[in-house]
Amino acid sequence: MSGPLSSLTVVELAGIGPGPFACMMLADAGARVIRVDRPPVGGGAADGLFRNDGFADRGRQSVALDLKQPAGVQAALRLIERADALIEGFRPGVTERMGLGPEICFGRNPRLVYGRMTGWGQTGPYANMAGHDINYIGLSGALHAMGPEDRPPPPPLNLVGDYGGGGMLLAFGMLAALVAAKANGRGQVVDAAMADGAALLMAPIYGMAAKGYWRDQRGANFLDGSAHFYGTYECADGKFVAIGAIEPQFYRSLLDICGVDDPAFKDQWRTDAWPGLRDKLATVFRSKTRAEWVARFDGTDACVTPVLSMDEAPLHPHNVARATFAMTESGAQPVPGPRFEGTEGRLPAPAPAAGRDTRAILREAGYETGAIEDLLRCGAAYQFADGT
Repeated sequence: MSGPLSSLTVVELAGIGPGPFACMMLADAGARVIRVDRPPVGGGAADGLFRNDGFADRGRQSVALDLKQPAGVQAALRLIERADALIEGFRPGVTERMGLGPEICFGRNPRLVYGRMTGWGQTGPYANMAGHDINYIGLSGALHAMGPEDRPPPPPLNLVGDYGGGGMLLAFGMLAALVAAKANGRGQVVDAAMADGAALLMAPIYGMAAKGYWRDQRGANFLDGSAHFYGTYECADGKFVAIGAIEPQFYRSLLDICGVDDPAFKDQWRTDAWPGLRDKLATVFRSKTRAEWVARFDGTDACVTPVLSMDEAPLHPHNVARATFAMTESGAQPVPGPRFEGTEGRLPAPAPAAGRDTRAILREAGYETGAIEDLLRCGAAYQFADGT
Protein backbone atom coordinates (compact mmCIF):
# COMPACT_ATOMS: atom_id res chain seq x y z
CA MET A 1 0.00 0.00 0.00
CA SER A 2 1.25 3.49 -0.76
CA GLY A 3 1.27 6.19 1.87
CA PRO A 4 3.58 8.52 3.79
CA LEU A 5 4.85 5.66 5.97
CA SER A 6 5.51 3.21 3.14
CA SER A 7 9.22 3.06 4.02
CA LEU A 8 8.52 1.71 7.54
CA THR A 9 8.31 -1.89 8.71
CA VAL A 10 6.60 -2.58 12.03
CA VAL A 11 6.52 -5.90 13.88
CA GLU A 12 3.38 -6.29 15.98
CA LEU A 13 3.17 -8.89 18.73
CA ALA A 14 -0.48 -9.91 18.57
CA GLY A 15 -2.73 -8.40 21.23
CA ILE A 16 -6.11 -6.78 21.64
CA GLY A 17 -7.46 -3.25 21.93
CA PRO A 18 -5.26 -0.16 21.57
CA GLY A 19 -2.09 -1.86 20.32
CA PRO A 20 -3.79 -3.22 17.21
CA PHE A 21 -5.54 0.13 16.77
CA ALA A 22 -2.18 1.93 16.73
CA CYS A 23 -0.90 -0.60 14.21
CA MET A 24 -4.02 -0.05 12.11
CA MET A 25 -3.24 3.66 11.99
CA LEU A 26 0.35 2.98 10.92
CA ALA A 27 -0.77 0.44 8.31
CA ASP A 28 -3.46 2.83 7.06
CA ALA A 29 -0.70 5.39 6.44
CA GLY A 30 1.27 2.87 4.40
CA ALA A 31 3.57 1.17 6.90
CA ARG A 32 4.23 -2.53 6.43
CA VAL A 33 2.93 -4.19 9.58
CA ILE A 34 3.90 -7.82 10.23
CA ARG A 35 1.72 -9.29 12.94
CA VAL A 36 3.23 -12.11 14.98
CA ASP A 37 0.24 -14.27 15.80
CA ARG A 38 0.06 -17.20 18.16
CA PRO A 39 -0.41 -20.60 16.49
CA PRO A 40 -3.94 -22.00 16.78
CA VAL A 41 -4.32 -24.33 19.73
CA GLY A 42 -6.54 -27.39 19.85
CA GLY A 43 -9.39 -26.39 17.57
CA GLY A 44 -7.78 -25.78 14.21
CA ALA A 45 -7.85 -22.61 12.19
CA ALA A 46 -10.75 -21.06 14.11
CA ASP A 47 -8.49 -20.75 17.15
CA GLY A 48 -6.44 -18.21 15.22
CA LEU A 49 -9.30 -15.75 15.25
CA PHE A 50 -8.37 -14.11 18.55
CA ARG A 51 -8.67 -10.74 16.93
CA ASN A 52 -9.46 -7.35 18.40
CA ASP A 53 -11.87 -6.89 15.49
CA GLY A 54 -11.66 -7.41 11.76
CA PHE A 55 -11.36 -3.75 10.79
CA ALA A 56 -8.72 -2.75 13.33
CA ASP A 57 -6.57 -5.64 12.11
CA ARG A 58 -6.66 -4.60 8.45
CA GLY A 59 -3.61 -4.00 6.31
CA ARG A 60 -1.37 -6.59 7.97
CA GLN A 61 0.73 -9.58 7.08
CA SER A 62 0.62 -12.44 9.55
CA VAL A 63 3.27 -14.88 10.68
CA ALA A 64 2.26 -17.40 13.35
CA LEU A 65 5.03 -18.26 15.82
CA ASP A 66 5.02 -20.08 19.13
CA LEU A 67 6.92 -17.63 21.31
CA LYS A 68 7.10 -20.19 24.11
CA GLN A 69 9.60 -22.13 22.01
CA PRO A 70 13.17 -20.87 21.61
CA ALA A 71 13.00 -21.44 17.86
CA GLY A 72 9.88 -19.28 17.65
CA VAL A 73 11.57 -16.51 19.63
CA GLN A 74 14.62 -16.65 17.39
CA ALA A 75 12.41 -16.36 14.33
CA ALA A 76 10.73 -13.29 15.83
CA LEU A 77 14.13 -11.74 16.54
CA ARG A 78 15.08 -12.20 12.91
CA LEU A 79 12.05 -10.15 11.93
CA ILE A 80 12.87 -7.52 14.55
CA GLU A 81 16.43 -7.20 13.21
CA ARG A 82 15.00 -6.00 9.92
CA ALA A 83 12.21 -3.81 11.32
CA ASP A 84 12.02 -0.12 12.18
CA ALA A 85 9.66 -0.64 15.10
CA LEU A 86 8.08 -3.20 17.40
CA ILE A 87 4.76 -2.89 19.21
CA GLU A 88 3.66 -5.08 22.11
CA GLY A 89 0.73 -4.83 24.50
CA PHE A 90 1.56 -7.22 27.34
CA ARG A 91 1.86 -6.45 31.03
CA PRO A 92 5.23 -5.11 32.19
CA GLY A 93 7.95 -7.75 32.17
CA VAL A 94 6.19 -10.27 29.93
CA THR A 95 8.29 -9.74 26.81
CA GLU A 96 11.43 -9.80 28.97
CA ARG A 97 10.45 -13.28 30.17
CA MET A 98 9.74 -14.31 26.58
CA GLY A 99 13.24 -13.29 25.52
CA LEU A 100 11.93 -10.35 23.48
CA GLY A 101 12.50 -7.49 25.91
CA PRO A 102 14.00 -4.15 24.86
CA GLU A 103 17.57 -4.99 25.88
CA ILE A 104 17.70 -8.10 23.70
CA CYS A 105 15.94 -6.40 20.80
CA PHE A 106 18.21 -3.35 20.92
CA GLY A 107 21.18 -5.73 20.89
CA ARG A 108 19.92 -7.03 17.56
CA ASN A 109 18.72 -3.68 16.21
CA PRO A 110 20.00 -0.50 17.92
CA ARG A 111 17.74 1.72 15.78
CA LEU A 112 14.57 -0.10 16.81
CA VAL A 113 11.68 1.88 18.28
CA TYR A 114 10.12 -0.37 20.91
CA GLY A 115 6.48 0.51 21.60
CA ARG A 116 4.85 -0.70 24.81
CA MET A 117 1.07 -0.37 25.21
CA THR A 118 -0.33 -0.93 28.70
CA GLY A 119 -3.20 0.30 30.82
CA TRP A 120 -1.22 1.73 33.72
CA GLY A 121 2.30 2.12 32.29
CA GLN A 122 5.56 0.32 32.94
CA THR A 123 5.92 1.76 36.46
CA GLY A 124 3.72 2.80 39.37
CA PRO A 125 1.65 0.97 42.02
CA TYR A 126 -0.94 -0.19 39.46
CA ALA A 127 1.56 -1.26 36.78
CA ASN A 128 0.89 -4.99 37.13
CA MET A 129 -2.82 -4.76 37.93
CA ALA A 130 -5.51 -5.75 35.43
CA GLY A 131 -7.87 -3.13 34.09
CA HIS A 132 -9.94 -1.95 31.16
CA ASP A 133 -10.83 1.36 29.56
CA ILE A 134 -13.34 2.32 32.24
CA ASN A 135 -10.71 1.83 34.95
CA TYR A 136 -8.09 3.94 33.21
CA ILE A 137 -10.41 6.85 32.50
CA GLY A 138 -11.73 6.59 36.05
CA LEU A 139 -8.24 7.37 37.35
CA SER A 140 -7.77 10.37 35.05
CA GLY A 141 -10.75 12.48 36.14
CA ALA A 142 -12.42 12.00 32.75
CA LEU A 143 -15.10 9.53 33.79
CA HIS A 144 -16.12 11.60 36.81
CA ALA A 145 -16.73 14.60 34.57
CA MET A 146 -19.21 12.83 32.27
CA GLY A 147 -22.95 12.47 32.60
CA PRO A 148 -25.80 13.88 34.68
CA GLU A 149 -25.18 14.70 38.32
CA ASP A 150 -28.04 12.52 39.58
CA ARG A 151 -26.80 9.31 37.93
CA PRO A 152 -23.53 7.31 37.88
CA PRO A 153 -21.01 8.34 35.24
CA PRO A 154 -21.83 6.50 31.98
CA PRO A 155 -19.14 4.49 30.14
CA PRO A 156 -18.29 6.43 26.94
CA LEU A 157 -17.86 3.16 25.01
CA ASN A 158 -14.13 2.37 25.21
CA LEU A 159 -13.02 5.27 23.06
CA VAL A 160 -11.35 7.55 25.61
CA GLY A 161 -8.96 5.08 27.22
CA ASP A 162 -8.37 2.34 24.68
CA TYR A 163 -8.32 4.22 21.41
CA GLY A 164 -7.95 7.96 22.01
CA GLY A 165 -5.79 7.76 25.13
CA GLY A 166 -4.13 4.49 24.15
CA GLY A 167 -3.86 3.64 20.47
CA MET A 168 -3.55 7.18 19.13
CA LEU A 169 -1.09 8.11 21.87
CA LEU A 170 1.06 5.10 20.98
CA ALA A 171 0.92 5.86 17.25
CA PHE A 172 2.04 9.43 17.93
CA GLY A 173 4.81 8.25 20.26
CA MET A 174 6.07 5.73 17.73
CA LEU A 175 6.32 8.34 15.00
CA ALA A 176 8.07 10.81 17.32
CA ALA A 177 10.64 8.17 18.31
CA LEU A 178 11.11 7.10 14.70
CA VAL A 179 11.93 10.67 13.72
CA ALA A 180 14.51 10.78 16.53
CA ALA A 181 15.98 7.42 15.48
CA LYS A 182 16.37 8.66 11.92
CA ALA A 183 18.24 11.72 13.23
CA ASN A 184 20.54 10.08 15.78
CA GLY A 185 20.57 6.39 14.88
CA ARG A 186 19.32 5.29 18.30
CA GLY A 187 16.07 3.58 19.07
CA GLN A 188 14.20 3.84 22.36
CA VAL A 189 11.27 2.51 24.34
CA VAL A 190 7.91 4.26 23.98
CA ASP A 191 5.94 3.75 27.20
CA ALA A 192 2.31 4.47 26.26
CA ALA A 193 -0.23 4.03 29.06
CA MET A 194 -3.98 4.37 28.60
CA ALA A 195 -4.29 6.04 32.01
CA ASP A 196 -1.69 8.62 30.97
CA GLY A 197 -3.39 9.17 27.63
CA ALA A 198 -6.82 9.65 29.18
CA ALA A 199 -5.32 12.26 31.52
CA LEU A 200 -3.63 13.96 28.56
CA LEU A 201 -6.95 14.18 26.72
CA MET A 202 -8.29 16.01 29.77
CA ALA A 203 -5.65 18.79 29.51
CA PRO A 204 -8.11 21.39 28.12
CA ILE A 205 -10.65 20.57 30.85
CA TYR A 206 -8.04 20.81 33.59
CA GLY A 207 -6.99 24.10 31.98
CA MET A 208 -10.51 25.47 32.20
CA ALA A 209 -10.71 24.34 35.82
CA ALA A 210 -7.46 26.14 36.61
CA LYS A 211 -8.96 29.38 35.26
CA GLY A 212 -12.20 28.92 37.18
CA TYR A 213 -14.29 28.02 34.14
CA TRP A 214 -14.96 24.42 35.14
CA ARG A 215 -16.44 23.01 38.33
CA ASP A 216 -15.28 19.65 39.65
CA GLN A 217 -18.86 18.49 39.73
CA ARG A 218 -20.72 16.38 37.21
CA GLY A 219 -23.66 18.02 35.50
CA ALA A 220 -22.55 21.58 36.27
CA ASN A 221 -20.54 22.56 33.20
CA PHE A 222 -21.31 23.68 29.68
CA LEU A 223 -19.73 20.68 27.91
CA ASP A 224 -21.12 17.91 30.12
CA GLY A 225 -24.73 18.14 28.96
CA SER A 226 -26.08 20.44 31.66
CA ALA A 227 -26.20 23.55 29.44
CA HIS A 228 -29.35 23.84 27.35
CA PHE A 229 -27.31 24.87 24.31
CA TYR A 230 -24.94 21.87 24.36
CA GLY A 231 -26.46 18.41 24.40
CA THR A 232 -28.98 16.13 22.74
CA TYR A 233 -32.74 16.44 22.38
CA GLU A 234 -35.40 13.91 21.51
CA CYS A 235 -37.63 14.66 18.54
CA ALA A 236 -41.26 13.73 17.83
CA ASP A 237 -40.26 10.41 16.22
CA GLY A 238 -38.04 9.28 19.10
CA LYS A 239 -34.84 10.13 17.25
CA PHE A 240 -32.35 12.73 18.46
CA VAL A 241 -30.50 15.85 17.41
CA ALA A 242 -27.19 17.12 18.76
CA ILE A 243 -26.76 20.81 19.63
CA GLY A 244 -23.50 22.66 20.15
CA ALA A 245 -24.51 26.31 19.94
CA ILE A 246 -21.85 27.70 22.29
CA GLU A 247 -20.84 30.98 20.64
CA PRO A 248 -23.40 33.81 20.92
CA GLN A 249 -23.96 34.09 17.17
CA PHE A 250 -24.60 30.35 16.91
CA TYR A 251 -26.88 30.51 19.94
CA ARG A 252 -28.93 33.30 18.32
CA SER A 253 -29.25 31.24 15.16
CA LEU A 254 -30.48 28.27 17.23
CA LEU A 255 -33.18 30.33 18.92
CA ASP A 256 -34.25 32.02 15.70
CA ILE A 257 -34.70 28.78 13.78
CA CYS A 258 -36.48 27.18 16.73
CA GLY A 259 -38.81 30.19 16.90
CA VAL A 260 -37.94 30.83 20.54
CA ASP A 261 -38.59 34.38 21.73
CA ASP A 262 -38.85 33.68 25.47
CA PRO A 263 -36.80 36.43 27.23
CA ALA A 264 -35.52 33.82 29.70
CA PHE A 265 -33.22 32.50 26.94
CA LYS A 266 -31.44 35.83 26.52
CA ASP A 267 -28.99 35.21 29.37
CA GLN A 268 -27.24 32.21 27.83
CA TRP A 269 -24.67 31.74 30.61
CA ARG A 270 -26.89 32.02 33.68
CA THR A 271 -26.18 28.52 34.95
CA ASP A 272 -28.97 28.36 37.53
CA ALA A 273 -31.47 28.84 34.68
CA TRP A 274 -30.07 26.01 32.53
CA PRO A 275 -32.34 23.20 33.84
CA GLY A 276 -35.51 25.15 33.14
CA LEU A 277 -34.30 26.32 29.74
CA ARG A 278 -33.37 22.77 28.82
CA ASP A 279 -36.90 21.62 29.68
CA LYS A 280 -38.39 24.37 27.52
CA LEU A 281 -36.12 23.59 24.60
CA ALA A 282 -36.91 19.89 24.97
CA THR A 283 -40.58 20.70 24.45
CA VAL A 284 -39.74 22.62 21.29
CA PHE A 285 -37.74 19.76 19.78
CA ARG A 286 -40.41 17.21 20.60
CA SER A 287 -42.79 19.16 18.34
CA LYS A 288 -41.16 17.95 15.09
CA THR A 289 -39.47 14.86 13.73
CA ARG A 290 -35.70 14.65 13.40
CA ALA A 291 -36.00 14.90 9.61
CA GLU A 292 -38.06 18.08 9.93
CA TRP A 293 -35.48 19.66 12.23
CA VAL A 294 -32.61 18.59 9.97
CA ALA A 295 -34.36 20.24 7.02
CA ARG A 296 -34.51 23.47 9.01
CA PHE A 297 -30.98 23.45 10.37
CA ASP A 298 -28.89 22.01 7.53
CA GLY A 299 -26.66 24.70 6.03
CA THR A 300 -27.01 27.04 9.01
CA ASP A 301 -24.60 28.03 11.77
CA ALA A 302 -26.86 26.90 14.60
CA CYS A 303 -24.68 23.80 15.20
CA VAL A 304 -27.57 21.35 15.10
CA THR A 305 -27.12 17.97 13.43
CA PRO A 306 -28.81 14.57 13.59
CA VAL A 307 -27.64 11.88 16.00
CA LEU A 308 -27.13 9.01 13.58
CA SER A 309 -27.04 5.31 14.33
CA MET A 310 -24.19 3.17 13.04
CA ASP A 311 -26.52 1.96 10.28
CA GLU A 312 -27.41 5.53 9.30
CA ALA A 313 -23.98 7.19 9.51
CA PRO A 314 -22.43 5.63 6.37
CA LEU A 315 -25.43 6.79 4.33
CA HIS A 316 -25.43 10.45 5.38
CA PRO A 317 -24.77 12.76 2.41
CA HIS A 318 -21.74 14.42 4.01
CA ASN A 319 -20.13 11.07 4.84
CA VAL A 320 -20.93 9.83 1.35
CA ALA A 321 -19.41 12.92 -0.25
CA ARG A 322 -16.27 12.55 1.85
CA ALA A 323 -16.17 8.76 1.39
CA THR A 324 -15.79 8.53 5.15
CA PHE A 325 -16.96 4.92 5.12
CA ALA A 326 -16.28 2.09 2.73
CA MET A 327 -18.96 -0.50 2.07
CA THR A 328 -17.41 -3.97 2.19
CA GLU A 329 -18.72 -7.52 2.30
CA SER A 330 -18.28 -7.40 6.08
CA GLY A 331 -20.19 -4.14 6.39
CA ALA A 332 -19.40 -0.45 6.48
CA GLN A 333 -15.99 0.44 7.85
CA PRO A 334 -14.32 3.81 8.45
CA VAL A 335 -11.66 4.61 5.87
CA PRO A 336 -8.12 5.66 6.82
CA GLY A 337 -7.57 9.17 8.08
CA PRO A 338 -6.30 11.82 7.91
CA ARG A 339 -6.19 12.49 4.16
CA PHE A 340 -2.76 13.18 2.65
CA GLU A 341 -2.49 15.48 -0.33
CA GLY A 342 0.78 14.09 -1.64
CA THR A 343 0.26 10.34 -1.28
CA GLU A 344 -2.52 8.09 -2.44
CA GLY A 345 -4.87 6.71 0.17
CA ARG A 346 -7.04 3.65 -0.22
CA LEU A 347 -8.70 1.05 1.95
CA PRO A 348 -6.14 -1.47 3.22
CA ALA A 349 -6.54 -5.18 2.62
CA PRO A 350 -8.77 -7.08 5.08
CA ALA A 351 -7.28 -8.62 8.19
CA PRO A 352 -5.27 -11.73 7.31
CA ALA A 353 -5.94 -15.15 8.75
CA ALA A 354 -3.45 -15.94 11.49
CA GLY A 355 -0.30 -17.40 9.98
CA ARG A 356 -1.31 -16.74 6.38
CA ASP A 357 2.10 -15.33 5.43
CA THR A 358 4.34 -17.45 7.63
CA ARG A 359 6.35 -19.17 4.91
CA ALA A 360 6.81 -16.02 2.84
CA ILE A 361 7.89 -13.89 5.79
CA LEU A 362 10.31 -16.48 7.17
CA ARG A 363 11.79 -16.91 3.70
CA GLU A 364 12.29 -13.16 3.49
CA ALA A 365 13.95 -13.21 6.91
CA GLY A 366 16.63 -15.55 5.56
CA TYR A 367 15.31 -19.00 6.42
CA GLU A 368 15.91 -21.73 3.87
CA THR A 369 13.02 -23.96 2.85
CA GLY A 370 14.24 -26.86 4.95
CA ALA A 371 14.58 -24.68 8.07
CA ILE A 372 11.07 -23.30 7.56
CA GLU A 373 9.65 -26.80 7.31
CA ASP A 374 11.54 -27.76 10.48
CA LEU A 375 9.92 -24.82 12.33
CA LEU A 376 6.50 -25.88 11.08
CA ARG A 377 7.02 -29.54 12.00
CA CYS A 378 8.10 -28.76 15.56
CA GLY A 379 5.23 -26.31 16.08
CA ALA A 380 7.46 -23.25 16.48
CA ALA A 381 5.67 -21.80 13.45
CA TYR A 382 2.26 -22.33 11.88
CA GLN A 383 1.02 -21.93 8.33
CA PHE A 384 -2.50 -22.27 7.00
CA ALA A 385 -2.83 -24.91 4.33
CA ASP A 386 -3.78 -22.30 1.75
CA GLY A 387 -0.94 -19.97 2.65
CA THR A 388 1.87 -19.06 0.31
